[in-house]
Amino acid sequence: MAKKKTLIAIVGPTAVGKTAMAISLAQYFKTEIISADSRQFYREMTIGTAKPDSEELASAQHHFINSHSITQDYSAGDFEREALDKLDELFRQHDVVVMVGGSGLFVRALCEGLDDLPKAGDEVRERLNNEMAQLGLEQMKERLKIIDPAYYQIADIDNPQRVVRALEVFEATGKPMSFYHKKDLSKRPFDILTIGLNMERSRLYERINLRVERMMEMGLLEEVKSLVPFRSKPALLTVGYAELFDYLDGNISLEEAVERIQQNSRRYAKRQITWFKKYGNTLWFQPDETGTIIDFINAKLLDGDAMS
Repeated sequence: MAKKKTLIAIVGPTAVGKTAMAISLAQYFKTEIISADSRQFYREMTIGTAKPDSEELASAQHHFINSHSITQDYSAGDFEREALDKLDELFRQHDVVVMVGGSGLFVRALCEGLDDLPKAGDEVRERLNNEMAQLGLEQMKERLKIIDPAYYQIADIDNPQRVVRALEVFEATGKPMSFYHKKDLSKRPFDILTIGLNMERSRLYERINLRVERMMEMGLLEEVKSLVPFRSKPALLTVGYAELFDYLDGNISLEEAVERIQQNSRRYAKRQITWFKKYGNTLWFQPDETGTIIDFINAKLLDGDAMS
């Protein structure tokens, strides 16, 4: 019987070094990378999403980076379908493919499949998006916490799109998002080995703060200004963009906006760590343990012991 193909998923918090690790593994295994980052799809969002730079993109073949426009609506369900098709294509050429991303829902979409969730009408979604823009994420999160505390504990609640979607499901059905979570995960025709990267918290937070400073030096403010016509898009209600829109609206100073980006990025990193520690069978390593990770993966591949 033919040996099963293996997807190596690299997950972890923002700024921990996932991109570098994915490239190292792709080069070692002579394979390609699928990005599962919910914002790097969009061509117009580059600096604030910490996309791989041109040198990194040239060092390994990446998929689902700059693949869509911010003018398009692109859901985790869309990604699941397209990424499975791409994986099918890549597995004809490679025994191993690398996936990298910190967006828990998109990682889960590819690895497990998503719940078949009901949809509300366009007017409900538009109203909730408008309320998100007017009231802010914190108020909408509090609303979600009241109606669905179970989902609140596990969801990426710092992502406005996730919060709006959960509220939309509740308004459409009267039942919370947690009611619809799958009990049986979709069986994939490939094995999955999930590698989590983490480091000492203070060191990670220092890296996040420095990354935000570099983003500002690279022209994040100008990027945000260019995206003002699309500011109601869910992808732009996220960290790094929402704070600078607040500055452009005259609500806060530029210095305060930068401090908020750093603070909100640190909070997001903490939630990512919590999410991935609860997720599946993630094996955790330091981002400088490339050799150890390669040895570990090789042993698992030899044993046929990846999680399927």
